[in-house]
Amino acid sequence: MKHVWRYHKDALGIGLGLFFLNVGIMHFTDVEWFTPIVPEILPFSAEFWVIVSGIPEVLCGIGLIVPRTRKVAGKATVVLLIVLYWGNLNMWINDIPLDGNTFPQWAHVLRAFAQLAMIGIAAYLGEWIPEIRSSKD
Repeated sequence: MKHVWRYHKDALGIGLGLFFLNVGIMHFTDVEWFTPIVPEILPFSAEFWVIVSGIPEVLCGIGLIVPRTRKVAGKATVVLLIVLYWGNLNMWINDIPLDGNTFPQWAHVLRAFAQLAMIGIAAYLGEWIPEIRSSKD
């Protein structure tokens, strides 16, 4: 069974990294899609915050993919996910539509659990959550 888990961190890092790289790039290519969820309390324009938040998403994505930087990127991704959830929470509380559609409550709950799962994976990759090893390892 040991061989099955040998590359699990690589798979998790590449999977989560590609997700963040894709979403981060979207912050530059489709700025207007993200602007509705930017909390109005923030100074400057929503477009500014979309672009600014895309930079660490791309950097975290690359960092998670590269094994040498995965530990630091995992920790940075945890912080980023916590900070960026403010936008998702704003969307939920204020029932903000994306592409003209609002999400039902269950979709926001599912999104919150997905965010928690990504935080858990990033924390594991950042070695804030220790590996569980069997006594046979």
